[in-house]
Amino acid sequence: MSLDLTLLHFPLDPASRQVRLALGEKRLPFAEEAVRYWERPAALVKLNPSGLTPVLVVAGGREPLVLCESRAILDYLEETHPEPPLLGRDPAERAEARRLLQWFDRKFDYEVGGFLLHEKMEKRLLGLGAPDLGAMRAGREALRAHLVYVETLLSGRDWLAGRRLSMADFAAAAHLSVIDYFGDVPWRDFPAVKTWYMKLKSAIERRRPASQSRPDSRVST
Repeated sequence: MSLDLTLLHFPLDPASRQVRLALGEKRLPFAEEAVRYWERPAALVKLNPSGLTPVLVVAGGREPLVLCESRAILDYLEETHPEPPLLGRDPAERAEARRLLQWFDRKFDYEVGGFLLHEKMEKRLLGLGAPDLGAMRAGREALRAHLVYVETLLSGRDWLAGRRLSMADFAAAAHLSVIDYFGDVPWRDFPAVKTWYMKLKSAIERRRPASQSRPDSRVST
């Protein structure tokens, strides 16, 4: 049975980006609809009571299947389309991939995105005034600390969770790419992270389904 996939997302939402990367890696063509979630559009709230992106609508059965929130969507894709596996092929790598998913979606998002993205993007979208320079400084300092940790991981690994590309790499890239969109990633000071990021972007472009839309290169992850 063929599936018809529609992703409701916001282009600068790291959670949405993770799902887009996973769909591309699984070679699953999908339609996409960008939504302004902060305006709480009725169509989005009807699908996901939290009013947040991403939402994946899976048609093809008697009734469309509506999947909400990135972890639920990623787990569904891994279970229904196991090749290529994005959580690793052995228990140790799967555990490490899950740990790093949590790291970026909780710790990085709270300590870095919670400052930089809030000040540079969310406040503007919500009409909350000018960015707070102290909060931005705190976010940039936390970003450097996280990049030091990622640099350490990559000193002994091919990819973040081990020998293979995994959802851990997608989570890291999704968060970093949004920060990079605003010009805050000091790539020059972290050569291993920069090499990993470029290798990941190259892999994504090679494997992207031809029918999948291509945003501009700076925000492709």
